[in-house]
Amino acid sequence: MASSEKVCIIGSGNWGSTISRIVGENVQKFEEFDKDVTMWVMEEEIEGRKLTEIINSEHENVKYLPGFKLPHNVRAEPELIKTVQDATVLIFVLPHQFVRGVCQKLHNSVQANHCKAVSLVKGVDAGKGGFQLISDIIEDELNGIDVSVMMGANIASEVAEGHFCESTLGYHKREHGELFYKLFHTPHFRINMVHDVAGVEICGALKNVVALGAGFVDGLNYGSNTKAAIIRIGLMEMKKFAHFFYNGVREETFLESCGVADLITTCMGGRNRKVAEAMVKTGQSISELERTMLNGQMLQGTTTAQEIFELLDSRGMKQEFPLFTTVYKIAFENMPACRIVQDV
Repeated sequence: MASSEKVCIIGSGNWGSTISRIVGENVQKFEEFDKDVTMWVMEEEIEGRKLTEIINSEHENVKYLPGFKLPHNVRAEPELIKTVQDATVLIFVLPHQFVRGVCQKLHNSVQANHCKAVSLVKGVDAGKGGFQLISDIIEDELNGIDVSVMMGANIASEVAEGHFCESTLGYHKREHGELFYKLFHTPHFRINMVHDVAGVEICGALKNVVALGAGFVDGLNYGSNTKAAIIRIGLMEMKKFAHFFYNGVREETFLESCGVADLITTCMGGRNRKVAEAMVKTGQSISELERTMLNGQMLQGTTTAQEIFELLDSRGMKQEFPLFTTVYKIAFENMPACRIVQDV
């Protein structure tokens, strides 16, 4: 392991800013880390001021994590290439549909033999062309870099508040898992390590699709029994999908924070559930609700639902995954929300 690991964070939304609070503090506790952390921020103006300027002077992401101070050693950087300059640890935390494009821009700036990466991105690249994990995309585009993943029952606002929770770190190389453990673990943000990157990542992606179904249930005022049934059906489809499309996924991974715990918390309080409920109650489109409820940030569940449906449709497997199929049709084909309990 290098004597001084230089950490950068690629992404600065709600979750990225929250993670920067943990990482910024933890790098100061261990001698193997450089004490400064660079965070890539997509530049925008807030009341006439650049967001990077606000973050670097006031140490707060006033748009995506207002009310929470960032450590002074976390520096916002609007230039992607400058963000990764001299970095040996890359933390990816941005919407999954942007990962490939970002990595292609970084292709000539990252030396895989000197770097390692961890993805906090919840999503998959799936469609008619096949199925690929986000960690595989990062590895492929960045010259074979080793990529770990971290997923869990981690609603960003609650993590920022310091409420106790767990997260699951999936690794290929044990030494990298142990490094990321030091980077993320705190007394209130407990990390469990598992040798199952694919299982952790698939859980993190598919639970958002199930959460849309839970939100539709809430929008219909169907109650806790119905939501519990949707969660159970969703968990079974997650497991079925994981085992069908990826070899080596461990059964016990579904009992980790990335599995059943993340599924429960997302179906109870996550943004995918919240927006899906509002869609049923207001009749507004997903894009309208993203703008008004999420400050313009994009849901991961709807994009994943669309990609998963295209994959299942191309393989003639829609009937084998009735919940995933129904969620897609309610979200994108104007199917009545009540079909969430009729077609599963």
